[in-house]
Amino acid sequence: MELHGGEEIEQVIAFHAGAEVGQGTHTVMSQMVAEAVGVPLEKVKLVASDTATMGNAGSVSASRMTFMSGNSIRGAAKVALERWEAEDRPAIGEYKYLAPQTTPFTKETGQSMPNFAYAYVAQAVEVEVDMETGFVRLVRVFCADDVGQAINPQLVEGQIQGAVVQAQGYALMENFQMKDGYVLTDQLSTYLVPTVLDVPEVIEPLIVEVPEPNGPWGARGVGEPPFLPLAPAVLAAIHDATGIWIDQIPVTAERMWQALHDAGKGA
Repeated sequence: MELHGGEEIEQVIAFHAGAEVGQGTHTVMSQMVAEAVGVPLEKVKLVASDTATMGNAGSVSASRMTFMSGNSIRGAAKVALERWEAEDRPAIGEYKYLAPQTTPFTKETGQSMPNFAYAYVAQAVEVEVDMETGFVRLVRVFCADDVGQAINPQLVEGQIQGAVVQAQGYALMENFQMKDGYVLTDQLSTYLVPTVLDVPEVIEPLIVEVPEPNGPWGARGVGEPPFLPLAPAVLAAIHDATGIWIDQIPVTAERMWQALHDAGKGA
């Protein structure tokens, strides 16, 4: 991180290797730089993912990037601000954040520290089941995510909504088929994914903020958690609607139709 200016900080240039894959990582990075240094966002210039000037930040996956980049940004800002106070111009700070160590399970007690931070989520859904065709329609989804601290609430809501729609495909539509080592569902006409016409009428993100002690400004990850509970929530809602437990996903219309007729409930 470089702090430029004279009496006051006029520009902050932050170099970070973390990639942007559509979830708003670079926006959040810039916000965290501004917060860490104490300047308006418009004074921040982010130079990201430049292999000529920086190393490897690791994968942008597993809900890790806000957590990891935020802690590295805070560390670099602290060093740069100390050098600014020492009247270095520009004041430059470098910092590498490494996640806390984890431990394997012990044979004697079964105890361990398998991860250093956890995110929590709960979902409630409403479905409609066509008793004649077996088609299951996802109507409403309420998704409560403990994100620790929402650095950018609008982006958090977008990630929740996107994960829910992705999980909808997993639970109801994406019927991957192979035979003799060959993929049979290799077209979008045979491997169906949700379109705008399939998205639930309501996807209500509920942001819960219980600060994570190890996270930057208390932030946790939010990428995967909204995905995980949807399939079991949908199966529970189908059971509530029909009295039938489905034990295989995706719950295609054909699979639901067969279950209804096996139970003597089909139209």
